[in-house]
Formats: sequence, structure tokens, C-alpha cells
Amino acid sequence: MYTFKITTFAALIVLATSCGQKDVTIKESLTVPVTVRQLKPTTIASIVNSTGTILPKGSVTITSEMAGKYFLQKNSRTGELYKMGDLVNKGDIIVKFQDAEYENGIKIESIKLNLDITKQEFDKQQSLYDKGGVTLREVKNAEVSYINAKYAYENAKLNLDKMVVVAPISGAITQLPYYTQGTDVEAKQPMFQIMDNKMLYLEVSLPEKYYNTVYNGYEVYLTNYTLPEDTLTGEITQIAPAIDATSRTFKAIVEVKNKKQLFLPGMFVKADIVLEKKTDALVVPKEILSGRGNSFNVFVVEDGEAKERRVHTGIEQDNKVEIIDGLSVEDRLVIKGYETLKDKAKVRVLEESKNEN
Repeated sequence: MYTFKITTFAALIVLATSCGQKDVTIKESLTVPVTVRQLKPTTIASIVNSTGTILPKGSVTITSEMAGKYFLQKNSRTGELYKMGDLVNKGDIIVKFQDAEYENGIKIESIKLNLDITKQEFDKQQSLYDKGGVTLREVKNAEVSYINAKYAYENAKLNLDKMVVVAPISGAITQLPYYTQGTDVEAKQPMFQIMDNKMLYLEVSLPEKYYNTVYNGYEVYLTNYTLPEDTLTGEITQIAPAIDATSRTFKAIVEVKNKKQLFLPGMFVKADIVLEKKTDALVVPKEILSGRGNSFNVFVVEDGEAKERRVHTGIEQDNKVEIIDGLSVEDRLVIKGYETLKDKAKVRVLEESKNEN
């Protein structure tokens, strides 16, 4: 008799346990698994894209003004002869020419001596005139001789300076034709090219419809396709006041500081021009929106249920869109599992991801 009671009691326990497990299983099967994201203010921008080749704002090619024996100079920073890639400052002497016959023809020393003599004579005549010892005509004649001597000396210095080739701007040597040291080189031959890579510019063509929405000072993000992680920020500095009749586009100039020289002149880059930017927007993935126009539906999770929300959109950027109204900070937005959801459907949160920019 006791054996029967114990057996019956055990059977009831097993039956009750089995029914409980089924209830849990059934209950869980009625909930929709979802992934949610808690909304936080973030940044979004309205962008128009363009591409182009980036160029240096400062670039100069120097040719020789005279013939003579060519001597490439040493770079004081390296102690070696200048070479491509070397950085130079404005005024650095890169090349010198030697031509004894030319130097003798200039007669710089005798011209300088004549300048000193005429200066002394002019000062003397001026002093005598102040004392009444000479006429004004004599003073003026001395002044004319002094002025002519000064011009002759300045002209001789200019001719002599042609034998020294200096860097007219600061930058990097990008071209340096090879000439044997001491060899005779004719005038008008290329000596070197210097580019200032610290300030670059890009000419972009933009669709006509953006003409009244793009202005000088607008921010531009520049990215090279081979260096996607390195983005430089520039700005629009010039806008053409005309539309190309064939392409229906207008041109704009973007300038960018390249202090770390991440970009090289000649690189092909993508330019993202920021038309509008918000730093405290509520941003959601486009893919979760259902609807049309600028009015859509999304789902949020509240107390274990999916609640359908009507939202209105604003700025769009890539696969993201700004929500102007319908959502609030801290709302738990459904970003996965929304496809089969209905309003007030029971949900089970599998994962709660962080807000992403």
C-alpha cells in the first residue's frame, strides 16, 4: 500500500514537471527573438560626393639663366649633395655655376669701386653747396654720376647672382635632372622642381542642383582610395560663377592642409562635401525603416513587447538616417528581428548592442 502511494506521488511530480517544461517551451516559442540598440545622440551629415586629383598649391620648376660649369651643392641638413625628396627652405643654394670669363666681364669690383668714388664726390659737392662753395648744377651732376654708378652696381650684382640657383619656395625637391659635377651646361636647362606638399588643392565638379547649397568655407573630407584610414579635412575656397552647359556641373576649389604629408600630389581622392551637419541627432539604420516618403515605422521594446512607432526622417548619410521625431534618447530600438514584428508582439531580447555612429 505504501509502495503504491509513493509510486503514484512520484508519477504526479514527473507529470507536473513535464507540464511546466512544456508551458515554458510554448511560452518561449510565442516570443520573437530580437536585437535592440539603446539610442544615444550622435553625429550625421548630409554629403555630396566628388572625386579628383589632388595637386600642390605651391610648385615651381627652375631653369638655368646662364651657361657655365655645373656644381650641385651639399644639403646642410644631410651633409650630402641634394637629391630628390630633400626638404629645402626658401633661399637655399641648390646649384652654382662657374665661368671665369663671365665673372671677369662683369667687373664687379671695379664697378663697386666706382660707386664708392661717386658717392664720396656727391657727398662732397652737397657739403660745399650747403656752404655756398659750388653751384646747384655741380651738385646735380655729382648726384647723376652717383645714381648711374649705383644702377651699374645693382645690375652687375643681378648678373652675378645668375650663377647661383636658389630655392624660390620652401618644399621638397620632386625633380632633379642629373648633370656631372663640373660639366658645361647650357642656359635655359632644367635645374630642379620644388613642391610645397603642406598645402594642397583639389578641383571638383558638382551637379548643378547643388549650386545654391554649396558655399565657401564648407567642410570637405578627403580620402585616398589606397589609404582609406587616412582622411584629411579641407574646405571650399572658390566656386565658379557659371554652369558648364555640357556636363551641367560647376567647379569648386577645395584646399587642404597636409602638415603630416599623408597625401602626395597626383593622388586620386574622394571628396565628401558636407552640406549640413548635426552632432546631437538620433540616427538609425535605413534598413529597419518601413514606409515611404519621409514617414516610416520602426519598433522599440517596452516591458517585453514590441511597440510600433511612427517616425519622420531628416538627414541621410550612406546607410544611416536621422530621426526628427517619433523616437527619444534611451529608446530600445529593434535593429534585428523586426521583419515579422507586429505592434504589441511579445519579444525576447537576444542582444542589446551599443549605439554606433
